[in-house]
Amino acid sequence: MDVMIIFPEFAALRDEVRKLRTELSILVLERDELRYVECPNIETAYLMKLGALEYQAFEAKCAYLRLKRKVELLQAKRNRQEKPDLKAIETQLDAEFADFREKLNEQIEKMNEAIRRNGLEVLSGDDTRELKRLYRRVVRALHPDLHPDISPEQLTLFHRAVEAYQNGDLATMRVIDAMASEPILPESEDDAMTALIREHDRLKGLLDSVRRSIQDIKADYPYTLKAILLDEAKVQARKTELETLLAQLRELCAYYQERIRELLGENHG
Repeated sequence: MDVMIIFPEFAALRDEVRKLRTELSILVLERDELRYVECPNIETAYLMKLGALEYQAFEAKCAYLRLKRKVELLQAKRNRQEKPDLKAIETQLDAEFADFREKLNEQIEKMNEAIRRNGLEVLSGDDTRELKRLYRRVVRALHPDLHPDISPEQLTLFHRAVEAYQNGDLATMRVIDAMASEPILPESEDDAMTALIREHDRLKGLLDSVRRSIQDIKADYPYTLKAILLDEAKVQARKTELETLLAQLRELCAYYQERIRELLGENHG
């Protein structure tokens, strides 16, 4: 009877690949926890505390810059002793400040999303732990970084799992977990050693990439807001800073509105 001989080097490398897969699945879970849960929660908490003031300050800044630019255009007309075409000036200002309007709309969308997230039902501790456990299993079974050769249908299933994780949808995650099955690593086949070496190198590269991704997330917005939220004194300081800025911007708006009235003359209101 033929007996399959698994060489020690092959067995050791196969075990190392399994360990790398496990380590990668843990790191992917940490990254996704940051990206899809913790960071949105941080941003939501910050926006619910300070988002309205942030929006008001940015809106006032946009208004001030537009008024200042309008003064520049009117002054240029006056210097050339030309009668200003107010409609043309407003059209020009609309074009010049389109980006600001777009950013204002983005701020409104962020606030709407924060309000929506703030109203979501919060999972219990046990449910949260189960959601993470199931998501990690799905990651091990279907994540395209771990399994670059999965089918389009499996990839779609993985994306559904990401959505369920983002939304805290435990029921959907249970269904996806039941559907997913972890691929089996190759045993001692003719070209298995070469495949394992290639997979080992690929996983090592992915581990470095995911570690860098985690570092980048922690160094960027909105994770950096966490330090403010954890210190009520910092929250109050930021609130005072925004209120002061808002008052200054409103004063500037009033000043430039007065300059516009002067440039147009009282007949133009």
